[in-house]
Amino acid sequence: MAMISVAEALARVFGSIEGPVGREEVALADAIGRTLAEDVAATRDQPPFAASAMDGYAVREADLADLPRRLIVVGTSVAGRRHPGIVGPGEAVRIFTGAPIPEGADAIVIQEDTEAADDTVAVRAKEPPGRYIRPAGLDFRQGETLVRAGQRLDARLITLAASAGRASLLVRRRPRVAVLATGDELVRPGETPGPDQIVASNPYGLRALIERAGGEMLDLGIARDTLDDLGRRIEAARAAKADLLVTLGGASVGDHDLVQQALAGAGMELGFWRVALRPGKPLMNGRLGRMLLLGLPGNPVSSIVCGILFVVPAIRALLGDPAAGEDPTEAAVLGAALPTNDQRQDYMRARLERRSDGPDRAVAHGRQDSSMVAVLAGSDALIVRKPHEPAAAEGDACRIIRLDRFC
Repeated sequence: MAMISVAEALARVFGSIEGPVGREEVALADAIGRTLAEDVAATRDQPPFAASAMDGYAVREADLADLPRRLIVVGTSVAGRRHPGIVGPGEAVRIFTGAPIPEGADAIVIQEDTEAADDTVAVRAKEPPGRYIRPAGLDFRQGETLVRAGQRLDARLITLAASAGRASLLVRRRPRVAVLATGDELVRPGETPGPDQIVASNPYGLRALIERAGGEMLDLGIARDTLDDLGRRIEAARAAKADLLVTLGGASVGDHDLVQQALAGAGMELGFWRVALRPGKPLMNGRLGRMLLLGLPGNPVSSIVCGILFVVPAIRALLGDPAAGEDPTEAAVLGAALPTNDQRQDYMRARLERRSDGPDRAVAHGRQDSSMVAVLAGSDALIVRKPHEPAAAEGDACRIIRLDRFC
């Protein structure tokens, strides 16, 4: 199977997703980070009444034709308790920020422009009519759609939903993402490696990506390089009703790379295998019945890069996010020259030099081996270089993916 482009691979991944996961209702307090499954509309106007934006006095504009003017203070309006009467000619009501405007008043005089004495107040200056009045519905109106289905709820949107009067929200359930590391060479952190073994780091980095994207990870452990062990763990993913199975390693063409064979034996419908990108060429996509499949390379940097490019968008698509496939790149300039690229789209680890007078400068690390986790940890971004992109000089425009958006 020939290599396909990153864009085509992502399109095929989206094409293999049958639809969003199911819905569930959660309390507003438990909805942070969740993805809406329906639009949220306001249940009332906000504010529900005309309110004062300042401390001062509610007055009739007609009484302020000639200044200074002394008015009789007939009451008080505070937040949560309005003045019950009507403001008549020559009268004023002491008012505080957020309090309802009493009937008959159509202007606010701020307290800095007044002088109170006994039951009267002298008005020395005024502002244009309505200057300090928040009209009813200034923020939003009853029935107005405030948050759209597919949006992920952060502090701002939770606050908006609360203001709209919603005590609970209908959200997508968290997609279940089963992660299976593979290889006789791997042990878990804390275990003592044999003389030819290494510590498996990929599942932990993938967990961070998955949970930040809104998924729920099921750790299937480390499968040994046997078809029997691989088959048992693949069936465990099915039994757990995983929405997405992510395998790590073992999908290349070596004699001990058995993942594709085990998946085929389990009934996989192969979508594609091998993508023209670096790092991450041996990337696999398919389906096992209702379960989506992504087979990631075993090198730690490759798995994180492919996780950003494919796993995160797949999770967002499963959550019904209409922006799941949006371009994650942004503009920057090169902080050092780069040579001509080959036929694969390159994602080069880089540090960023912040600038106040223009785009950040991206400086690629000199060592880009896909096994070097320390280089990835010391990076701020990935410089994205298209296939066959010509040599570029320091200061040339480039595109980057900021890593702090994902991990």
